[in-house]
Amino acid sequence: MEYRQLGASGLKVPVLGFGAGTFGGRGPVFGAWGSTDAREARRLVDICLDAGITLFDTADVYSAGASEEVLGQAVKGRRDQVLISTKAGLPTGDGPGDYGTSRSRLIAAVEDALRRLGTDRIDLFQLHGFDAATPVEEVVSTLDELVRSGKVRYTGVSNFAGWQLMKSLSAADRHGFPRYAAHQVYYSLVGRDYEWELMPLGRDQGVGAIVWSPLGWGRLTGKLRRGRPLPAASRLHATADYGPPVEDAHLYDVVDALDEVAQETGRTIPQVAINWLLRRPTVSTVLIGARDEQQLRQNIGAVGWELTPLQMARLDAASHRPAPYPYFPYERQEGFARLNPPMTPAPRD
Repeated sequence: MEYRQLGASGLKVPVLGFGAGTFGGRGPVFGAWGSTDAREARRLVDICLDAGITLFDTADVYSAGASEEVLGQAVKGRRDQVLISTKAGLPTGDGPGDYGTSRSRLIAAVEDALRRLGTDRIDLFQLHGFDAATPVEEVVSTLDELVRSGKVRYTGVSNFAGWQLMKSLSAADRHGFPRYAAHQVYYSLVGRDYEWELMPLGRDQGVGAIVWSPLGWGRLTGKLRRGRPLPAASRLHATADYGPPVEDAHLYDVVDALDEVAQETGRTIPQVAINWLLRRPTVSTVLIGARDEQQLRQNIGAVGWELTPLQMARLDAASHRPAPYPYFPYERQEGFARLNPPMTPAPRD
């Protein structure tokens, strides 16, 4: 297993992390993802640790806290072997204190997470969304207190816009508070919006990407094919409306390219899709999920080999979408393009 620095921080993370959204199985969304109990979770953690996967990511909203509880039970007795990442900020109830990232909310969220996880520290604590109602100075100062207390080691965010992340980093710098080390983002071959603004920002500011849903909300499993109906067992029947949208024509163009590369490499479509992400700038780690041992082992097979530059270029071309404003002039017009050199070199024969 390869390990990378998480952004510009000193924390080293494996290039694959485990997303524990399948743990617990409560509610319409997470119930469709999976219902892994503590015994099954412990077996999956065993497999991860044997493969060198030490980062486990969860959140307070995953199965109404059950994911944190199951993960805590699964790593019991080997806490020092793992890195625990969790998130807070999205609504967990209907009360005025049940959402957001105010001082009181963050302190309570960390205390609740520590209790559910059965631990005394969170290795990476992330804000699950931007709270426009709370001043960023209040947020970063509270996180500073949590870091100083030892209850949180590193901090990050998830699903922030570029200006929201930059405003937060500037506030942290201005007051000498810890900077966000990570941005947990949606990024896949059928969802490359991360590249327009957040990737350059991450490179410039030293914020590492933790990728969620690398298979495009379950669309890049190899089971969805052009001209075929959605498989009866697909979780997309229940969860499609909750995730990022993808046009069918674009999806099948990407799947066709993935299929060609998979045949050339002797790998599966999910393995190729994840390996492509691991070659992209700013990506520190990619979160893989699994409902069972077979699925987990297949996803672990995404590491230990590399796509060729020409295969990368073929996947780039198939998955490319026109840049939105104000980015398209920099992509299309020579005068603008000279101001912003490409982040990756051109493929070589």
